[in-house]
Amino acid sequence: AGAEVTVLPGPEGDRSNLFVTVGPRAGRGYIISGHMDVVPAGEPEWSSDPFVLRREGGRFYGRGTTDMKGFLACALAALPELAAMNLRQPVHLAFSYDEEAGCRGVPHLLAALPSLCERPLGAIVGEPSRMQPVRAHKGKAAARLEVIGRSGHSSRPDLGLNAVHAMAGVISHAVAYGQSLAGGPLDHNFEPPYSSLQVGVIAGGQAVNIIAGHCTADIEVRAVPGVSPASLLEPVKARLFDLRDSGFEVAWHELSSYPALSPADGSKLAAVLTELTGQEPLTAVSYGTEAGLYQQAGIDAIICGPGEISRAHRPNEYIEIGELAACQSMIEDLGARLAA
Repeated sequence: AGAEVTVLPGPEGDRSNLFVTVGPRAGRGYIISGHMDVVPAGEPEWSSDPFVLRREGGRFYGRGTTDMKGFLACALAALPELAAMNLRQPVHLAFSYDEEAGCRGVPHLLAALPSLCERPLGAIVGEPSRMQPVRAHKGKAAARLEVIGRSGHSSRPDLGLNAVHAMAGVISHAVAYGQSLAGGPLDHNFEPPYSSLQVGVIAGGQAVNIIAGHCTADIEVRAVPGVSPASLLEPVKARLFDLRDSGFEVAWHELSSYPALSPADGSKLAAVLTELTGQEPLTAVSYGTEAGLYQQAGIDAIICGPGEISRAHRPNEYIEIGELAACQSMIEDLGARLAA
């Protein structure tokens, strides 16, 4: 039977999404979705090379084993079994790039989807959830703030415009505003139950005796469903642009954004995953995934994958072999539902 493989080059020119169809191209089937990229692994606490898979006991260690190469391996390992089935409806594998950089790849994949298949019945996004279906996550938006002042000798601050000082005022406002988000809107399915703001990176200045002529800061917001992530950034953006009245040049650079995943009433996909995994769906997780973008595209989406998020993005990341076996079985059982 085999599989139909489509490589979808991204606009960057050096990376691609991958789309694979097993079974008939006609008909509505399910998408098995995951991202191919991983976060860096520069922490000194790694006990072995993070990019060489190491088996110890019942675990595999390495960067991305949980987030989320393990899921991709399960999907690929299930392909021969799926291809041998007499599928009446297709199973699609959708592997994206640059999820960790702000879900940059999957929008291009979703744009191409109508030319690749009929509208899917649902998308299973295999982020680590201990193989428990998850129905909701927060949305996110991130931006880089830039302030350009006028440098000079620090002995004459009256002749310069200190970009670090100016940015400090914006950041102080942003932090106070972020703390106010704890007042609501609230959704107690999440931890914490409110939207949040964080300043993650600040860079500026050259030396202590030079008036800083340039400063940048990267911030992010995470929004509960029903709240637009972009709207949460507007008060910070307004405060940044107020600096122009004091002679500074400013710029606002959008880094990334993705919508929240909201629980879908009467989701057939949730019922299917409950049957396949034997676990009732968890209402929500606070981290974000590509599932919100699938839902935004009109596709029922749910999170379900091997591993735990607490192991991700840290040294000695691992996945248990039993978790991989359970995930592969879930994918093959999904295929069996679609077989004649």
